[in-house]
Amino acid sequence: MSASDLANRLSRRLAQDIVAGALEGGSHVRAQQIADRYGVSRTPVRDALICLEKKGVLQHYPNRGYFVAEVLPRDAITEFTEEGEGRKDEYYQLAEDWMTDALPEIVTEQMLRERYELTRAKLNEVLARAAREGWAERTEGYGWRLLPVAKTGAAFDEIYRFRIAIEPAAMLEPGFTLNRDVLEEQQRIQEALLQIDVSQTAPESIVTKGAEFHEEIIKMSGNVFFVSALERVNRMRRLMEYRAKVDLVRVQAQSSEHLQIIDLLKRGEIVEASYFMRRHLAGAQTRKSPAAWSWSDGARLKRD
Repeated sequence: MSASDLANRLSRRLAQDIVAGALEGGSHVRAQQIADRYGVSRTPVRDALICLEKKGVLQHYPNRGYFVAEVLPRDAITEFTEEGEGRKDEYYQLAEDWMTDALPEIVTEQMLRERYELTRAKLNEVLARAAREGWAERTEGYGWRLLPVAKTGAAFDEIYRFRIAIEPAAMLEPGFTLNRDVLEEQQRIQEALLQIDVSQTAPESIVTKGAEFHEEIIKMSGNVFFVSALERVNRMRRLMEYRAKVDLVRVQAQSSEHLQIIDLLKRGEIVEASYFMRRHLAGAQTRKSPAAWSWSDGARLKRD
């Protein structure tokens, strides 16, 4: 593969990750970071960054470097969403098989390549994304361990009941300390979500921003056990959240309530914010009831 071909391929992969929400708007994109992410040298990465700047996916600032554009051009979203459909289907097929117990806990790369008819490079992309999203990890040699996730409607509901128990309580911890910089940043993110075009936004991006809001709030408790517990259950529910219907009403309700929690916290009304958090999570549990259809073939998801 020539240097220019590799740079073009890298630019597509990076753009697809950005459109999918793996990198947030405003994120600093460093050449070494991207080289490490995709296992290549810095030279084709620099060419890929220049290419994405021309498409409006990245912005370049002298002496500062490249940053993900706060608002992605519509034509770029369409282009890279369509190009990534095959990769998305392969990722979701693997996820679907794990969710429906069609795969063992320990798998080998050779077995996965044969099962899904993937090249080594394509499989590496799929597994890298699964690892980033917290439900796969490499074992010794060429093996991978698929980690526990919520696989049923009952498990999904149990996770939300657990969150209802811990998140409001964390806000009442003696060590709870407001981080106003974090609140300002989360307010910016949630206000931006109120303006998005749901049809042009990857569900993964919306799910990720929602999870990050709750993790940033619970970090203010100063209690590492609350934080680690929420991060773990967020990883476990992520795949089933992707199944839940993402529409404008749901996104606006979620972001509006997040903004109300931020407003209460900024006013110092911690007890009221804790109570509102409980109501918010209970409402989200109802709004995000798992969809009945699977990603791959329309088979009904079993509920217990």
